[in-house]
Amino acid sequence: MPIYEYKCEQCEAEFEELVFGDGVPPCPKCASEKTHKLMSCCRYANASGEASGPAAAGGGGGGCAGCSGGSCATCH
Repeated sequence: MPIYEYKCEQCEAEFEELVFGDGVPPCPKCASEKTHKLMSCCRYANASGEASGPAAAGGGGGGCAGCSGGSCATCH
């Protein structure tokens, strides 16, 4: 069950959506059908348990309790 990040071309809102199939979800803020998938950074733990990947290296943003420091639509 993939969760993708999207951006609305009309109101520029960013949001996450659980998507089945190839359909593109409408914007939850303005209901526009003009949305596109964003490229997401991932995090992973190496053998010692330390976080690695682009998001762990500071490329992800401020972070919140829900995303553990990654870049998500909630905290950017």
